[in-house]
Amino acid sequence: MTSERQATLYGLSAVLLWSTIATAFKLSLRHLSPIELLLFAGSFSTLLLGAILLIQGKLKQVFQCSRKDLLLSVGLGLLNPFLYYLVLLEAYDLLPAQQAQPLNYTWAITLSLLSVPLLKQKVRWQQWLALLISYCGVLVISTEGNPFSLQFTDPFGVFLALASTIIWALYWIYNTRDRRDPVVGLFVNFLCSFPFVLGYYLLTSELRWPAFEGLLGAAYVGTFEMGACFVLWLLALKKTENTARISNLIFISPFLSLIFIYFLVGEAILPATFVGLLLIVAGLLCQQLGSKVH
Repeated sequence: MTSERQATLYGLSAVLLWSTIATAFKLSLRHLSPIELLLFAGSFSTLLLGAILLIQGKLKQVFQCSRKDLLLSVGLGLLNPFLYYLVLLEAYDLLPAQQAQPLNYTWAITLSLLSVPLLKQKVRWQQWLALLISYCGVLVISTEGNPFSLQFTDPFGVFLALASTIIWALYWIYNTRDRRDPVVGLFVNFLCSFPFVLGYYLLTSELRWPAFEGLLGAAYVGTFEMGACFVLWLLALKKTENTARISNLIFISPFLSLIFIYFLVGEAILPATFVGLLLIVAGLLCQQLGSKVH
């Protein structure tokens, strides 16, 4: 098998798994609170990343991190997984999956906007157009097809879903300062986030052993969303000589996700969701084309 075929296989595997995550979130939240799901999923993910590093012979690099690396990991771990997943899972707890998933998908637009003050990048007209198109999609989805009414299904849930995009964008911006192996960095970030997650859990929840269905969902989320997808995507980008082609595979994910949501969660997909998602993806494509022009 050629490197390009391997890259495509890794990329499609990551996209397929990502497409199931909204469904996994929603099903798991029937048995766990958001912080419980984060605690157990984060634990599974940390164990998986540690095992991957052990197999790769890179585990020793974890103990070679400098004080500066560790301080960076504390900050990054506070953003992701702690704040990002806590806010995102709270949004999923309040909103239908078909709303929360596309709203969270606008993180790339948020990233481009935050890059202006934080990375001193300029906003081109294509980015403003992408912003307008994508957030028209957000409005259509969050009002269930009545954008002019401004009556949101759950205003706080919509706020949390959009807030998660800010946290995720901040994480990736500050992650550019990390010069460690990506898997090593992510593993240490997860280790550093654990005290925040556990502390919040102990302060806000009663100690209990969750139902088997909840643990199974947490294992799935932790293994794939927080761990395996990241590694598969890195492998795809490493194997390919055409990064843009592999990156475009991600646009398949939100549409596949709606299929899983319909059949497994049991949500009737509203026409407004599909129209809004098309607008969001159109905005992202507009942004991508604008970056290629320059």
